[in-house]
Amino acid sequence: MEIKKSIKPVNYEKAVRFLEKRIEDLNNKESDELLWILQHGEIYTAGTSSKQSEILNKSIKVKITNRGGKITYHGPGQLVCYFVIDLKRRKKDLRWFLKRLESVIIKTLFEYNIKSFSDRKNIGIWVKQNNKNKKVAAIGLKVKKWVLYHGFSININNNLDMYKNIVPCGIKNMEVTNLKSYKNISYKNIEKKIIKNFTRLFKI
Repeated sequence: MEIKKSIKPVNYEKAVRFLEKRIEDLNNKESDELLWILQHGEIYTAGTSSKQSEILNKSIKVKITNRGGKITYHGPGQLVCYFVIDLKRRKKDLRWFLKRLESVIIKTLFEYNIKSFSDRKNIGIWVKQNNKNKKVAAIGLKVKKWVLYHGFSININNNLDMYKNIVPCGIKNMEVTNLKSYKNISYKNIEKKIIKNFTRLFKI
């Protein structure tokens, strides 16, 4: 597996084209699987099950994408983890993969003494803040011939006001948080922890 880290923000459309090209190369045995850590500039993206009613501010631009899920926001201060994973090499089971992926995020946050959890009804990772469940990580996936791509994002110190323009992930009355507002500690080396937990859980 190639592990790729981008320091400068990556254009969203270029990133998706890169992932789709990697799938093609992987299927042709011209390339390997991929794990890519990056950040995007400010952009709203809508998944295949999103609705127009989830855009609260009609003046914002929203990029329609082919990933699963609904509408979300990407921007500076948010860590994005993309991957291209061939389930044929492991287990042809999307639920199995999702549970493992959730565990990658939960284990990573636990290393900062943050207790987080998944929700069977609402995909993503949540924390308890001020006696409320708040979403701290979003997951959006796409599968082609048992090759999974797209990935997840973790809010670290991004601008939470940007979520006021949308219904995040299509969940009404849902609150979003980031790690800095939840627990004011240093999240240095979080990329390394994600890579470590990802490669361990998926036995790479």
